[in-house]
Amino acid sequence: MELRHLEYFVAVAEERNFTRAAGRLRIVQSAVSAAVKSLERELGAPLLDRDSKHVALTEAGKAMLPKARAALDAVRAARDAVDEVRGGLRGTLRVGAMTSVTLIDVPALIGRYHRRYPDVDLLITPAPGGSQALAAAVADGRCDLAFVSLPGPSPSGVALRELASDNLMLVVPAGHPLAGRGQVPIAALDGQTFIDFPPGYGNRAVADRAFAAAGLARRVAVEITDLAEGADYVRHGLGIALLPRFIIPHQGDLARLAVVGADLRWPVSLATSAARPPSAAARALMAMTGG
Repeated sequence: MELRHLEYFVAVAEERNFTRAAGRLRIVQSAVSAAVKSLERELGAPLLDRDSKHVALTEAGKAMLPKARAALDAVRAARDAVDEVRGGLRGTLRVGAMTSVTLIDVPALIGRYHRRYPDVDLLITPAPGGSQALAAAVADGRCDLAFVSLPGPSPSGVALRELASDNLMLVVPAGHPLAGRGQVPIAALDGQTFIDFPPGYGNRAVADRAFAAAGLARRVAVEITDLAEGADYVRHGLGIALLPRFIIPHQGDLARLAVVGADLRWPVSLATSAARPPSAAARALMAMTGG
């Protein structure tokens, strides 16, 4: 059984797709398919169910995946030990990152890391499905760690360490009936039309939890995936928004208000696996964030 066969199998199992697995491994898809078939022949059992649209683990594949991951983790730990003795840090580090979050300057942090550890191959993954999707990627091994915004308890398989936080503030057009107030009770927002992120994003979760706790309803009419867009939609009268303080522009056509009677604290955390020990490359980045 070749180590690369295990590596290719794990990549396909995590990506649920041969093409994405090949891209992650930086090899051609045919090589991935051939390696997985060779592993299946050696084991005498199919590990994956394949069709034209998706790839799923068989029962044998489900049993094999944690063992394959453990074997790869052991090899990685051995390589890390040798690299540390040699005075260098190598390997691949897969980092999940949110966009438009200046509470943590992720590009600057990753830049410092790259300058300090130039032999580590960095793969930065955005958050098209929000923080919940990034946390799931950490839990199932597709990311080594991720910068996320997840209020409440840690998701299954993930450990969270808070790095920073901000309070969401209400943003309304300057001519809105609430605009003249310095603060507003959350009860005054019952039934209002909002601009917000889709479910799965951290700031949406903060707002949804606050309104549910207050027993209030709200309508999300416009869903965005970039914080900076929120103020633009508010400016054009398409709704009001709850946005972190740092993203709200200081312009006369918008008003921002504190919301009282609600927990609108928006945390930014570092997510790591709760089940697998971090690699030396991951530990180095964790140390640079204060962990």
